[in-house]
Amino acid sequence: MPGIKSVSELTKYIKKLFDCEQAFRNVLVRGEISNFKQYRSGHCYFTLKDADSAIKCVMFKGKFMKLPFSPEDGMQVIAAGHVDVYVQNGVYQLYVENMEPEGVGGLAIAFEQLKDKLKAEGLFDEELKKPLPSYPRTIGVVTSQSGAVLHDIRKVAKRRNPAVRIVLFPVQVQGKGAAAEIAAGITFFNVYYPVDVIIEGRGGGSAEDLWAFNEEAVVRAIAASDIPVISAVGHETDFTLSDFAADVRAATPSQAAELAIPDMSGQPEHVKELRIRLDNAADRIISDKRDRFMKLMDSRLFRNPASYLEEKQQRLDLAMSRLDSAASRILSEKRGKAEMLIQKLSVLDPLAVLQRGYGFATDSNGKIVSSVNDTRKGRLLYVQLADGLLRTKVEDIKGGDEL
Repeated sequence: MPGIKSVSELTKYIKKLFDCEQAFRNVLVRGEISNFKQYRSGHCYFTLKDADSAIKCVMFKGKFMKLPFSPEDGMQVIAAGHVDVYVQNGVYQLYVENMEPEGVGGLAIAFEQLKDKLKAEGLFDEELKKPLPSYPRTIGVVTSQSGAVLHDIRKVAKRRNPAVRIVLFPVQVQGKGAAAEIAAGITFFNVYYPVDVIIEGRGGGSAEDLWAFNEEAVVRAIAASDIPVISAVGHETDFTLSDFAADVRAATPSQAAELAIPDMSGQPEHVKELRIRLDNAADRIISDKRDRFMKLMDSRLFRNPASYLEEKQQRLDLAMSRLDSAASRILSEKRGKAEMLIQKLSVLDPLAVLQRGYGFATDSNGKIVSSVNDTRKGRLLYVQLADGLLRTKVEDIKGGDEL
C-alpha cells in the first residue's frame, strides 16, 4: 500500500479487509451490556465489554423488534452478527443480528419482563375477573381446527349438556402470526358473534410452542374482553400470561369445558323435585286464601251488609256533627280575636283622633308642621280636620312661654 493516503482512503481500505475476511462475517461474542440506548428510530446502540476490552455494537430496529426480551445494562449476553468498519469515524463495531441472555433463556426473561409490565398496568387484577354464566348456551373456542382441543371440548359438552353450541374460530396456535390470530378470535366473539363464554388454548408443548399465548396482543385482548374468558393452554404445569389475564384458568382444555358447561345429566330429577316443591307451595297458598275467604264470608259485612252500612253511616253522621261543632267553636274564637284587634287598631287610627276635634298642619310641600320653628309668619299652612282641609295663613307666631 505505497504512497501517502488520506484518512478516508485508509479507512475504506481497512473496511475492504473486513469485508473480505470471512471470519468477521459470522461471529458470536460474549460480553456484558453497557450504555444501552434505543433512539427514536428504533435502532439500538450499546457496548459489549469484558474485564480486558470492549466493542461498540449496533442493532437495527428490524432485528431488535424480534428479540423476545429487553436488553439492559449489566446483562450478560451472547450476540451474533458481523464485524465491520463505520467509515465516517473509522471505528470498527459489531452489527448485532440476534442476541440472547447467557445462562437464562431469553424467553424466560421476556416472560418475566412482560409479566411485570402488564401486572403494573392492572391487567391481572382480581377485581377485573368476571364470573362464568351458570347456564351458557353458546361457547366460543379459539384454537387450532386440527388440534385435540376442539375434540376434547366437544366430547365434554356432549356428555354434560348436548344442547350447548360450540363455535370455533380457527387459528394458528404457534409460529409467526399466531398471536395476532388468537387476539383477533377473541375480538371477533366480542364484536361480531357474541357468545356466553370464550375458551382459548392449545395442547402441551415447549415454551417456544406456547409462546403465542404470552404475546402482549393476546393478553390485552383477553383483558379487554366483555365476555368471560377461560384460558386452557398446555398441561397443568404450564403457565402463560394468558392464564393470568383470563377470568378463569383451566389446567387442560377438557377441564375448561367442564368449568364452562354445567352437568345437566341429573337435571331431570332436579326439575322433578322442583315441580313437587312448586305444587306443594301452590297448594299451601290456595289453602290459605280459601281460609281467609271463608272467614270473610262469615263476617257481618257479608251476612247483613245493610246493618253494616247503617252503622258506618251513623258513625259518619256523628263525626260530621263533631266536625261542625269544632268548626263553629274555632270560628267564634277567631272572630272574637279579630274584633279585639280591630278595637286596638281604631285607637291608633289617626282619623279617630281627628274626629275628637284635633287636627294637624302641613306646609305647601306636604311636610307636617310639628313645631312653631317649622314655619314663619306669612307662610301658608294646610290644617287637616276630620271632615276636610283648611288653607290658612300664619298671622302671628307665639312660643310656649308666650301662651
